[in-house]
Amino acid sequence: MKRERPLVEALQKFAGQEPHSLHVPGHKNGSISNLPKEMQQALRYDMTELTGLDDFHQPEEAIAEAEELLRQTYEADRSFFLVNGSTVGNLAMIYATCQRGDTVLVQRNAHKSIFHALELVGVQPVYLAPEWDEYTFTPTHIDLNVVKEALQHFPNVKAVILTSPTYYGVVTEQLKSIIDLCHTYKIPVLVDEAHGAHFIASDSFPMSALALGADIVVQSAHKTLPAMTMASFLHVKSSLVESEKVNKYLRMLQSSSPSYLLLASLDDARHYVSTYIEADAHYLMEKRMQWIESLRAIDELLVIEVDDPLKLLLRVRGYTGFQFKEQLERNQLYVELADAEQVLVILPLLKRGDAYPFADMRIRIKEAVAVLLTTEKEALPKLSEQFSLTKIVMPEYSFEEVEQLEKEWIPYMRAIGRVAASMIIPYPPGVPLFIPGEKITVAKLSQLEELLAIGAAFQGDHQLNKKHIYVIKQ
Repeated sequence: MKRERPLVEALQKFAGQEPHSLHVPGHKNGSISNLPKEMQQALRYDMTELTGLDDFHQPEEAIAEAEELLRQTYEADRSFFLVNGSTVGNLAMIYATCQRGDTVLVQRNAHKSIFHALELVGVQPVYLAPEWDEYTFTPTHIDLNVVKEALQHFPNVKAVILTSPTYYGVVTEQLKSIIDLCHTYKIPVLVDEAHGAHFIASDSFPMSALALGADIVVQSAHKTLPAMTMASFLHVKSSLVESEKVNKYLRMLQSSSPSYLLLASLDDARHYVSTYIEADAHYLMEKRMQWIESLRAIDELLVIEVDDPLKLLLRVRGYTGFQFKEQLERNQLYVELADAEQVLVILPLLKRGDAYPFADMRIRIKEAVAVLLTTEKEALPKLSEQFSLTKIVMPEYSFEEVEQLEKEWIPYMRAIGRVAASMIIPYPPGVPLFIPGEKITVAKLSQLEELLAIGAAFQGDHQLNKKHIYVIKQ
């Protein structure tokens, strides 16, 4: 009999035998754990690679069966479970397609893990600046003409690395044309589709980059499917990339002690999306629209819809997203992120009959807006005016050169024209503002100042509390 969730069922069968543990992990099926009881219950499924549970790095049984079902669901040549997040998928796809010194085209508003991969592999990136979208107030996609120009200027490009959808749920209609263009040059297209694992669920969602012809696609199953945090997918569908080479690097980069809880949640998430039908999508879209209409009745609240129906942007006129987020959290409502203009919310991929507390959340949002309107407004930055970036940019120094050159800390107000020596990353969404080897412009410094003024959080090697940043010494 064919199993619907092979790994989940294998774990249930194993745990049901009430086995005694003379193996890792050390919590011994949860028996010597001091975690809260609710957490301890999950530990009886936190197994290792035992007889009947397959081998993650050489799967032949339940894991192999589960990954084959994943491949079929997404119509890939080969699909993999990832237990180290989409980060490891981004690393593996770049290692599998590039070598040290290779030139690659990279969408500039990529996640930090992409830039870390570029540095680790030692490639020569050419950054392609995204278009600014006045509707969402965010950087979005790369224009097709920019890709054409870059390919003409750099004929030896080994890979093109894109991000779609953006964190904010925006997808470009040019994506297929860009992929097709790259393929005429025999260049593989690698797509960080972290926020698009649900796209195959229904025609109500945009098309996945995999269906549009991308060679490797990485998806964070935990972002919009019901998988545990860190649980992700990687798909290969290509005549330009060998799936076994991708597998080689995944075996090297992923943990040799994979979490079976994560693996089971991936098996379950795959089953969830593969059994999603149009009636489910109709139910979701109806609930979603009812909620949107109820929110639009709240004075001074703006609801911005984007390409991905699971994403919504909420704004309160005259207030920053950070102010709004703080007030929402006082009402026990936690959004995905805030920026200068708005907060981003991610809706659940509901099936028919699923309940979700939309009415209660609407009450809390209305209360938060009412309180916010009694507080002092903050001046909103004009990010669109600062976003006049050069479309095609080669960094001044390679990552390897940055590593070798002498560096210094200087006040960031004196950094115009200098070259960044470290990443500075507003987080979330995790898109670096400064990248090592990149020249610091007036526009970038203006963005930094505005983000600091409105309370944005930053990751990376910086001393922003002292108003200092790390640069290459002149």
